[in-house]
Amino acid sequence: MASIFTKIILGEIPCFKIAEDEFFIAFLDVNPNSKGHTLCVPKKEINKLFDLDEETYMGLMVFSRKVAKALEKAVECKRVGVAVVGLEVPHVHVHLIPLNEMKEMTFQHKVSMTSEEMESLAKRVQLFLE
Repeated sequence: MASIFTKIILGEIPCFKIAEDEFFIAFLDVNPNSKGHTLCVPKKEINKLFDLDEETYMGLMVFSRKVAKALEKAVECKRVGVAVVGLEVPHVHVHLIPLNEMKEMTFQHKVSMTSEEMESLAKRVQLFLE
């Protein structure tokens, strides 16, 4: 059965897309730890990070870095944190979390954003993609 991320990739479920190329997609997390919390996902559905082939793994890191640099310019934060947990969805994904406080990295601290705020933020981050 396809993961929720595969359904997003296929356009079956909407998302607030930040970036996309042939192999990867980045979109805002709908249950964010902080404003701008973004997920970078390979289009190939693989459950565990270290099960990715080396080329896909390295590509995901390069793609995530590009998105993180844009996030850092678009969202006021001290830095962008990164985490790969993978227990909640069986499809590799990198969490990019704009940080001002350590609690934003705990996955127990969440913020609320309207659809309009999410759409506006996605467009703002896109402006800073290089």
